[in-house]
Amino acid sequence: MGTMLNMSTIISAIFYQILVIQLLLNMCSAKEVPAIFAFGDSLFEVGNNFYLDTLAKPTFPNGIDFTKGKRRASGRYTNARTILDIIEEELGFTNYTPPYLSPQTTGDVILKGVNYASSGSGIFNSTGSKFGDHICMDEQINNFAKSRQDIVSKIGAAAARKLLRDALYFIAVGANDIILLSSNVSLSHVENIKYLDNMISKFKSQLMSVYNLDARKIAVTSAAPLGCIPFERDKFSIDDCVPHVNELVKLYNVRLKILLSELTKHLAGSIFIYMNSYTTLEDVLQNYKSYGFTNADSACCRVYGKHGGKLPCIFFARVCPNRTQYVFWDAYHPTEKTNFILAKHALDGSRQYISPINIRQLANS
Repeated sequence: MGTMLNMSTIISAIFYQILVIQLLLNMCSAKEVPAIFAFGDSLFEVGNNFYLDTLAKPTFPNGIDFTKGKRRASGRYTNARTILDIIEEELGFTNYTPPYLSPQTTGDVILKGVNYASSGSGIFNSTGSKFGDHICMDEQINNFAKSRQDIVSKIGAAAARKLLRDALYFIAVGANDIILLSSNVSLSHVENIKYLDNMISKFKSQLMSVYNLDARKIAVTSAAPLGCIPFERDKFSIDDCVPHVNELVKLYNVRLKILLSELTKHLAGSIFIYMNSYTTLEDVLQNYKSYGFTNADSACCRVYGKHGGKLPCIFFARVCPNRTQYVFWDAYHPTEKTNFILAKHALDGSRQYISPINIRQLANS
């Protein structure tokens, strides 16, 4: 038994090192990106919710490996780096994009980008309100408009326009809206479709607002297979992925991909990227052993529930010691190792994982 565990650990380490080498080999070919601006929910959050009156805060042991064992939260809902952190490093950024609400996010700092993401938030303004204060997508865009004005005031309108149009924009939002919808199992198919269509309509307006503020290179994540996260497995007492949740996700993703294609076609100078989180994470879940994982259905940081999905990762949670062997960090989010795989596909993946071009091609465009 000990030999099998050692072999699994060795395979995991080798696979991880191969990915690191591939990313490092690509670093020299990347064009310099002036700034990165991020929007969305807990997948991209880096600490904005610490400044809000909310239950949704990424407190320790979140970030346990980010802070090198110190009992200090990183503002991230994972054990170490998020997908965005890894992408930023690969694109040559020496500092991570800071949270908008941090007092230190001011002056020249904002010229390299700002992170507006807030845990619990969604496309709809009301999504996440049960946790307390949150920064909904509309408000995040309003905050970006304020940052934009600060940049204009600092370097002038022409230089600001160039910076903003050359910058990259990452948006991860919609999952919380879908989780909310999936909880109401009494809704008919027609009602579900209406909800999803309203989501897309609202999101279209939001994306056009970002475009009107000079964003041109915009990467949007699809919804992941939410029916497979520990939270949904435990909520519906199912060992496998929850079928009806993933069906809702697929219906949303089809609409999202069409929307992004239409926006690229009709908004001059824009390119909207579809980051296919569903296919990427599904591949990891179906082939988790080949990626070096030993657990693909339970949370590493857990409090209660068969899969650790009943409660979030909070201060009295138990944390697994072998974090590189778990796909999921907590009830909702991936571990850093999973994030690394997702980031690799986003950076250099084929059209199966990201379209019409990948992030490295977007950066060089």
